[in-house]
Amino acid sequence: MARPDKAAAVAELTQLFRDSNAAVLTEYRGLTVAQLKALRKALGSDAHYAVAKNTLTAIAAREAGLETFAEKLSGPSAIAFITGDPVTAAKGLRDFAKANPALVVKAGVLDGRDISPADITALADLESREVLLAKAAGAMKAKLYQAAYLFTAPASQAVRTIDALREKQADAA
Repeated sequence: MARPDKAAAVAELTQLFRDSNAAVLTEYRGLTVAQLKALRKALGSDAHYAVAKNTLTAIAAREAGLETFAEKLSGPSAIAFITGDPVTAAKGLRDFAKANPALVVKAGVLDGRDISPADITALADLESREVLLAKAAGAMKAKLYQAAYLFTAPASQAVRTIDALREKQADAA
């Protein structure tokens, strides 16, 4: 029979896996408590960085339907549970890992799909959601302006042609 405290820890981790739209497994060997605190801050408010026992994490991941982490759980492992924008958290992890090489990204899950450390780096290289939305809105606005110009061009050209004909008739008369 499992101890109640371990069962509660597994239930909490399982709920975190289910509630998050992304999770990143990291190894934090060699990081100090102050550095872990800085990492939690770098991940942003939409991410929860949890250090848990590997066996409990494996059980929780299996219960949540994620088999990715099972073979990667060795050594001191921690998981970043991301409920908001995964790009922001990936940037935080990438930037922190550049400054602190002791942090190693092992694996991840994004919307139920397994992702590699290279995928997490590629995700971090994306622009933020707001910038991408602004670019899309700008492109749509440009296309609408182009369409409006296309529809008004024949009318304005016809007006210029009629004015030229009137001028020509006025000069001939």
